[in-house]
Amino acid sequence: MIKIKKLVNVTDAAYIAGLFDGEGSVDFAKRKEKRGNVQAILMRIEMTDENVLNWVHETLGVGTVRKRNRSPSRKAHWKDAWVYSVRFRDALHVCKILWPYTIVKLHKIEQIIDHYEPDIQGLDDNIVDLALERELRK
Repeated sequence: MIKIKKLVNVTDAAYIAGLFDGEGSVDFAKRKEKRGNVQAILMRIEMTDENVLNWVHETLGVGTVRKRNRSPSRKAHWKDAWVYSVRFRDALHVCKILWPYTIVKLHKIEQIIDHYEPDIQGLDDNIVDLALERELRK
C-alpha cells in the first residue's frame, strides 16, 4: 500500500486531480547534462484564480503558489496568472494522493511514483496497480 504524508479526503483529491488533468502539467524527464544524468520532476497548475491555487497548496501541504511574471507586451485587460508548483519528492507526495483519480496525466504520475518507489507493490512492470490500490483504500 502507498503511504501518504497528509490525509486528503476523496472529494478534494478527485477535484485536485481534475485540476491537474485539465489545467496542469506533469513533467517527468530524464536528460543528460554536463554534471551527469538529471531527472526533471515538476507538477504545475496555472490559472487566474489565486484562491483556488492557495486552497490546493493548503490541502496538499506541499509546493508553492506564486504570481507568474508576464512580459511587458501583455495586454492591459489580461488577468494576472498564478502558478502552483511542486517538485521532486514533494511531487511524489502529490502523485500518491492524485493517481487513483487522474485520467489524462496518469502515465506521467505513475512514472514519478515508479521513479521513487520502483517496487512499491512487488509488481514486475513497476506500475502501480490502480484497481488493487482502490480496494486497499476502501
